[in-house]
Amino acid sequence: MPEMYVSHPTATAAGEQKTAEQKAWELAATVCDPEIPVLTIEDLGILRGVRVTREPGADDGGMVPAVQITITPTYSGCPAMDAIRDDLTTAFAREGYPRVDVDMVLSPAWTTDWMSEAGKAKLQEYGIAPPSGRSAAGGHSGPVRLSLAVKCPQCSSLNTKELTRFGSTSCKALYVCQDCKEPFDYFKVL
Repeated sequence: MPEMYVSHPTATAAGEQKTAEQKAWELAATVCDPEIPVLTIEDLGILRGVRVTREPGADDGGMVPAVQITITPTYSGCPAMDAIRDDLTTAFAREGYPRVDVDMVLSPAWTTDWMSEAGKAKLQEYGIAPPSGRSAAGGHSGPVRLSLAVKCPQCSSLNTKELTRFGSTSCKALYVCQDCKEPFDYFKVL
């Protein structure tokens, strides 16, 4: 599996107070992907880190929270990143965080291996076939990987056919089920 750059704060034991990073991570994790609104950026695995510091305030000289959020795009030209950055800034401003810095990191490159199992289940429920298998991004050597059948998210048939390698977004392919005849997106293994 490729190296994952994740700075997810660990969970607290029952009765313990959440840290500032845990609260900030939970807030960032509510932001949805603008192209697939049933998935959060945490579900997709693009939320990489959240750090909270305190900086001097502008007016009264007191300290105010400053948040640094690190995200990794699903691919380097992903047009959704500007919307995600804006949505993160808005979500944190709404909760009283006056300073939010969203950094985009390209290395290590995102892979579908970083998607959560909950995210894959949400894709299936939404009518998009989730990625199947593991990414080759980790530099695997050995046997040649073969494509497996893609299961129809409508009827669960494996009798499906790829219509085009690129679907509604670059990270999806367009398939059709040969049994129920429904077209569907497949989130490609990247």
